[in-house]
Amino acid sequence: MANKPLTKSQLVTALADKNGMTKVQVSKFFDTLHMTAVSEAKKAGEFTLPGFGKLVKANRKARMGRNPQTGEAIKIPAKTVVKFRVAKACKDAIIPPKK
Repeated sequence: MANKPLTKSQLVTALADKNGMTKVQVSKFFDTLHMTAVSEAKKAGEFTLPGFGKLVKANRKARMGRNPQTGEAIKIPAKTVVKFRVAKACKDAIIPPKK
């Protein structure tokens, strides 16, 4: 059976214990980080979280797709999406590169 990912409360508790902070301080930090990331990505088009990666606002072109129920071709309009690009150092730490 695979390990379950940490919940927000488990993450807050772990960080508070390791850094000698209260759970309230860590929770406020996460809230501030979230608000900053959203506002910067919205305003500048990207937000970098050093060591982890960056949030990037990207334009997706219009394209043709298919309705999965009927198989009919449909036009999918252009839209703006948000992507997360994982930093190379983070990716290499999780999945070591093949030699």
